[in-house]
Amino acid sequence: MLAGLVLAASLGGAARAELWAFVDGAGVAHVAPTQLDSRYRRVLGDAPGGNGAEQVPGKTDRTDSLLLWLEIAPEVKALRPVLREAAEAHGVDEELLKAVIAVESGFNAKAVSPRGAVGLMQITPVTADRYATPAELKQPAATRLLDPRINVHTGTRMLADLTRRYGDIEVALAAWNAGETAVRRHGGKLPPIDETRAHVQLVLELYWALLQDRQSRRATGMQMQPAR
Repeated sequence: MLAGLVLAASLGGAARAELWAFVDGAGVAHVAPTQLDSRYRRVLGDAPGGNGAEQVPGKTDRTDSLLLWLEIAPEVKALRPVLREAAEAHGVDEELLKAVIAVESGFNAKAVSPRGAVGLMQITPVTADRYATPAELKQPAATRLLDPRINVHTGTRMLADLTRRYGDIEVALAAWNAGETAVRRHGGKLPPIDETRAHVQLVLELYWALLQDRQSRRATGMQMQPAR
């Protein structure tokens, strides 16, 4: 998949960030880059006051609750066929799609941001029209983006396009968040915008954790190799 090719390099160059989350009584996950109130618990990122030692991204017990929610939540389960279909059709890791959706909307298909971004992947109508198929363009963007399948396919086309053009998932996510103009203005690199850098790292942290979880689930045994 396109995204997996550049993940390690992207993580190595990004600043550390945090991901806080809680699941409410209705089973809806709420995700934020900071602890908005006492309900939020840190699920990704280093705890303050630590020893400063570098940790493998995603390799902490704090990921368990969010990964468990992503495994069992009804809204996530219902979307799995669409995520798999979009990933295979457009060459983007399914885990990256999950990470983007978790950070962007918390898997709320009806979410609309103050800036007018709509649905699971929080896409603006202007961007949606750019990545729409001729059949999709027959319906107003603000309406069709509320359809989970259309929203995910539109967002996946966009991620695939940005990753191909920039050759780096970190920069592609920055263009997704801050816009391609901001990326071009900074020489095709990650812009020095705090909000954008935090957003990119949150997605990459969760993406890495999901990839690690996938690999651990596929493991059927362990073989120790002798020291050379």
